[in-house]
Amino acid sequence: MDKLTHFDDAGQAHMVDVGAKAETARMARAGGRIVMQPTTLTTILAGDARKGDVLGIARIAGIQAAKRTGELIPLCHPLGLTRVAVEWTPDEAASALHVEVVAECFGRTGVEMEALTAASVALLTVYDMCKAIDRGMVIDGVRLLEKRGGKSGVWTAGS
Repeated sequence: MDKLTHFDDAGQAHMVDVGAKAETARMARAGGRIVMQPTTLTTILAGDARKGDVLGIARIAGIQAAKRTGELIPLCHPLGLTRVAVEWTPDEAASALHVEVVAECFGRTGVEMEALTAASVALLTVYDMCKAIDRGMVIDGVRLLEKRGGKSGVWTAGS
């Protein structure tokens, strides 16, 4: 594909017409990380943050973000998601938290944007909840890791 799909032949932005596409099972997996001071990571993992369960709240924020992607990204189609899972993996050696999101639906368009939005908002929520003790946290590496379904089939990062 050598053309941006969100622009018509006259160069005007538009929502892509997916009406003729077949409904198929769709899945996207996205991830990213937030790097922080070791004491911040210890506080989060111990559940000692004054604002509560940081990772639990960030998980819910990510799920909610996936559900609202069509409202946040102007040309995204609203989707009937069938599953959103947000999982955290601590990396004490790097003083970081990795997030991985899986979004699924049965529809005419993919769920990549939902997975990416969920990962981004989950990471931003960790930042928001912990900025009082660590304003130097860095969010990086947010990217699509895998997608399945539709005409283009399976795609994985690095392939």
